Amino acid sequence: MEKRRTWGDVFRNAWDGVRATASTERNFKVHLALSAAVLLLGGLLRVPRLEWGLLCLAIGLVLSAELMNTAVEAAVNLTVGERIHPLAKKAKDAAAGAVLASAFFAAVIGAIVFLPPLLEWARALGWL
Repeated sequence: MEKRRTWGDVFRNAWDGVRATASTERNFKVHLALSAAVLLLGGLLRVPRLEWGLLCLAIGLVLSAELMNTAVEAAVNLTVGERIHPLAKKAKDAAAGAVLASAFFAAVIGAIVFLPPLLEWARALGWL
């Protein structure tokens, strides 16, 4: 009989996936560093709550897309190995495209949130 998985098992497995991705995937590390920079800048600029929500949503979407991209790449590599199959390439490219799209729109959200207070700050310093 198969052992029943507990909620603890589910969360532990999910956390193992995040840790494994963070320790092996360069792009995930870059996204984590940029996320930390966004959170720091948001704190320094004292962005309003709604804008915090948008920033957190954007960060969550990018990190989730990167995790899914890693999962797709691992599953495809497990299935096709070193062979280059057109459908394997399509799957991997589409997953990478999802990361690109989420990162692009996260950058748009960042610009919408950060540009006005940064421009105001630059004007106050006489830079503009």
